[in-house]
Amino acid sequence: MVMALEGIRVLDLSRLAPGPFCSMLLADFGADVILVEAVPGASAKLGGPNPARLSESAQRAAAYNALSRGKRSIALNLKDPEAREIFYALAKDADVVLEGFRPGVVQRLGVDYETVRRINPRIIYCSLSGFGQTGPYANLVGHDINYIAIGGALGVTGRPGTPPAIPINIIADFAGGGLHAAFAICVALLAREKTGEGQYIDIAMSDGVLALMTAAFAGYFANGQVIRPGEYLLNGGVPWYDVYQCADGRWFSIGSIEPHFYEALCRVLGCEEFLGKQFDTSAYPAMREKFAAVFRTKTADEWMAIMSQHDICAAPVLEMERVVEDPHNLARGMVVEFDSPVGKVKQIGIGAKLSGTPGRIRSTGPLLGQHTDEILRSLGYDDARIASLRERGAVA
Repeated sequence: MVMALEGIRVLDLSRLAPGPFCSMLLADFGADVILVEAVPGASAKLGGPNPARLSESAQRAAAYNALSRGKRSIALNLKDPEAREIFYALAKDADVVLEGFRPGVVQRLGVDYETVRRINPRIIYCSLSGFGQTGPYANLVGHDINYIAIGGALGVTGRPGTPPAIPINIIADFAGGGLHAAFAICVALLAREKTGEGQYIDIAMSDGVLALMTAAFAGYFANGQVIRPGEYLLNGGVPWYDVYQCADGRWFSIGSIEPHFYEALCRVLGCEEFLGKQFDTSAYPAMREKFAAVFRTKTADEWMAIMSQHDICAAPVLEMERVVEDPHNLARGMVVEFDSPVGKVKQIGIGAKLSGTPGRIRSTGPLLGQHTDEILRSLGYDDARIASLRERGAVA
């Protein structure tokens, strides 16, 4: 079956999570992603395969590195002129270059957009950084927590009077960064079909976070509504859109926004005294206390069995070990198991379900430089020249 991005070649210079997640999404749908990785300090001087690459731990790490699945790896020392020439040769026939360095680094390495587009005017060049290529914060260092702070997402989390609740790095790194970058690259590829020309993409994770806050800021711009931690309908400000602890210590979520869902919730919980009081804020303290007491009478699984029989927006808060065993997640193919060089491995599956051109996990992640020789031979390099390049540390 044809894959949607089959025939698209991506040169991935990125290192940290956002870039690899972006190119994983592209690889899952058929793109030929070549990881252009750094040459380790000593391994390039070994004059042959690096024994560390072949160790069991390295094999295992590669097999479970889902962000590198479906990709090939070449290790280049881009500070070496001949290594840069190899990159230019690859860029000549590539469709996409993805980089995640701080602004200015690719210029110093000689692999920036202006240099690459002189070689290949059809190239889609995506720079993925924390604060983007322009603006007063462009050269500041940061991580997910800083980008969600600037983008507004961190300021709406938590409970009143407590510090913001810090999520793991899924908002800026993966959603604001990697997912936005993959979307932008696909848009640029479609645009190239119309214009015949490539273009430059500047992805800032802080921009991506703010873009995810579009609906929240719509209310602010329209009527000045600000969202404070734990005081808004969708962040714990109402008893009927919140989480409650159960008899087994686990947590259960309810999201009964629509009146008929709220009514069903009150009846199932035996809290009929709150019917007709969904938006009566004076009733909220008593309502929250009663809801909490009722939820403590049964386990999370027992509540799910009950709630699923009624028209109620509800679900247990699944811990990681339960997420990968949940029957719905399994039925949706979101946990996959397949063969690898170290045996059966599990990974998270592909989120987007396309009927005609579905995604597919084609291989586990490569070892560092696993495909260096293969790729160089495809460019016309013979074994002697490859050995010479490896000996002097230009490749690995």
